Amino acid sequence: MIRLAFLGCGKIAKAHAKRLRKHKADVTVGFASRESVRADAFAKECGGTSFGTYEDALGSADVDAVAIVTPPDSHKDLALRALAAGKHVVLEKPPVPRAADFTPIAEAAAAAGKQVFVAENYQYKPLLRRIRGLLADGLIGDVLFVHVNAIKYQDGAKDWRASYGALYEGGIHWIDFMASLGLPVAAVRGHRPAPAVTPERSMMVSFEYGGGPVGVLSYSWEVPATAKGLRLSKIYGRAGSITFETNGLWVLLHGKKTRIYIPGLRDLAGYGAMWADFVQAWKTGKEPAMTLAQARKDLELVEEAYATAGVS
Repeated sequence: MIRLAFLGCGKIAKAHAKRLRKHKADVTVGFASRESVRADAFAKECGGTSFGTYEDALGSADVDAVAIVTPPDSHKDLALRALAAGKHVVLEKPPVPRAADFTPIAEAAAAAGKQVFVAENYQYKPLLRRIRGLLADGLIGDVLFVHVNAIKYQDGAKDWRASYGALYEGGIHWIDFMASLGLPVAAVRGHRPAPAVTPERSMMVSFEYGGGPVGVLSYSWEVPATAKGLRLSKIYGRAGSITFETNGLWVLLHGKKTRIYIPGLRDLAGYGAMWADFVQAWKTGKEPAMTLAQARKDLELVEEAYATAGVS
């Protein structure tokens, strides 16, 4: 049994706690907040225990792991304190402010003999698994172009998100997606539309993959949605193409065979598979599919996109 405490009581903590009800035989939950009343309310609504401060949770012998769901500026410090206290760690995305922050966290985890997971749910999306399988089977031949349309309208954030760029805060999901297609990323380059706003709210990222394919990610919070947010993306190969609704509702293969797939509506965002993988990793001591090395690489790609676009 893993006794997991959430550090931070926001929407994502509540959502994760509800998802973990499927694993109640293996995981219990608790909640810690800077406001004890808030932690008590979450514990009452979601079930579990409450802690009046983060320090109380970190120092408790009744906590085996913590999920850090506070703003990202606090993640490194809380992760290091948790590992020093002998706890496993789950980092909500964005995991840390800078890729270099992973180094002391990985070193501390190794020294403590504990695991650190990053809650990157796009690694577990049924859409990604389906497309990766189709590419691996060679059903569109040699891949030429990968076009991902992740454009949407997101109203200006009033919380910590207002201080961060859109690519860092939300686009990192799609960076992970494009880096996990089974095509090795050789380089990325960022492009920022003008006139620029700060922090950025729109970025295009071009990808060069090993072996020749190229790709482009268009990510924005500034474009009014059409068709209730439905968007089309496409992968072109020498023997056909894969067209998909970007959110993952459906995939159309037109290549060495023609077929339409519904990858998985019950776990469209991949959170269910993510927590199932994390629970299994805790039980076995093995790495989950979303490794710390992959999380670091994703953030390095975001930093490379920003550097080449002149975004500081």
